[in-house]
Amino acid sequence: MNLESLKSHRVKMIFQFSIPSIIAMVLTSLITVVDGLFIGNYVGGDGIAAVNLGLPIIYLYLGIGLMISVGGVALAGMAFGAGDIDKCNHVFNQTVCTTVVASALLTFVMWVCLDPMLQRLNANPQVATHFKNYYSVMLFQLPIMIINASFGMFIRSEGEPAYFMKVNILNVLLNTLLDFIFVKWLYQGVTGVAVASLISGVVSLLCILYYFIKKSKVYKLGKFRYSSTVWKSTVFNGSSEFIGEMSLCISIFAYNFVILKYIGVHGVTAFAIAGYISYIFSMIILGFGQGVVPLLSFSYGAKEYSLASNIRKTTNMIVLIVGAAVLLLVLLSSGWYSQLFVRDEQIKQMIRSGLVIFSVSFLFSGVNTITSFYFTSIGKAKESAMISSARGLFFLLICIFTLPSILGMNGVWLVAPVTEGITLLITFFYIYKEKVKEREGGFAL
Repeated sequence: MNLESLKSHRVKMIFQFSIPSIIAMVLTSLITVVDGLFIGNYVGGDGIAAVNLGLPIIYLYLGIGLMISVGGVALAGMAFGAGDIDKCNHVFNQTVCTTVVASALLTFVMWVCLDPMLQRLNANPQVATHFKNYYSVMLFQLPIMIINASFGMFIRSEGEPAYFMKVNILNVLLNTLLDFIFVKWLYQGVTGVAVASLISGVVSLLCILYYFIKKSKVYKLGKFRYSSTVWKSTVFNGSSEFIGEMSLCISIFAYNFVILKYIGVHGVTAFAIAGYISYIFSMIILGFGQGVVPLLSFSYGAKEYSLASNIRKTTNMIVLIVGAAVLLLVLLSSGWYSQLFVRDEQIKQMIRSGLVIFSVSFLFSGVNTITSFYFTSIGKAKESAMISSARGLFFLLICIFTLPSILGMNGVWLVAPVTEGITLLITFFYIYKEKVKEREGGFAL
């Protein structure tokens, strides 16, 4: 990574690092959408509802994985910017090892908790059966998913995002083919979808390991000495990502609980289908975030504080434009989209009437997410954690437990835009504080 090139071609480098990451993240989200298409058309709405009821499990894995990986890659990136390659490799190996151990322990815990979760949600017998069939397999796939994501961040940090993009393309194509075989040909239902994800994840992991064994120029797999200092810094730097994903875990559980209480299984299905668009959009924003993290941490490590701030401003403007474009697309295609997954008219009407309201949140969520990534990348975990907590937990839960009880399904759709709009005010507050410090001469951000 060249500092002068970054200064001269900031926008170009943001896209150069982000586009492969965005493609990788969107491809990852497309796996979920493709799975939903096969489940909706060959299993039914109950299958989609069952998968959605277990989303807190997925977000729990992502929370732990992102906390360790984002925190670790930020530390490694700052060491890289300072020219300390030995520290880069130490952080890399400790991060990967920690991810493997944490994901294995989490699988054991979640295996024990599957039945209690179903009992708490009071799911009907058919939904409960689909839930157990799907997540009994996914508990073996999810650790592989976050290990692959962790490796991918270091591949991008090394300046080779295109390789990880190719791995993700292979993952999507293989997963789609296996979905077709297991679900349409072999009639394995949700179990077949989970097995397809597991097999494609293992193949992707083998391709990633090949990269670090044969192609990597900076990060090398090898022995390391455990450092509690690195561990503490990793957790602290990645804490906002953990809070963000844990907040999603809690909020999705709350969403499902409230929707089942006030609307029923059809409401869960409609919300899950609308959520596919939100998931793809959030993956685009996360792609931008993960793409600029190496640029931000490298600039900050090189003491180019104003450059880091300018990268954040430019990226925020880009994601705002993307959010407006996706909202326009939803306005034009909500009727067509509602027919892709289910045949039930009641569910389709719920999707058509609420999707546009729900998508207004895209105008705010991108700026909130990128600013949170920015503060994480420069070691300011407190500010990042406050933004993540506001949008993913505090205001979100207040809205979840109040708006649907008053407005029914329309209240469900309003939760996201109201939450993101309030959080945007907090985001602007922290940005303003940084500008005040800059004017006072404390440091240039």
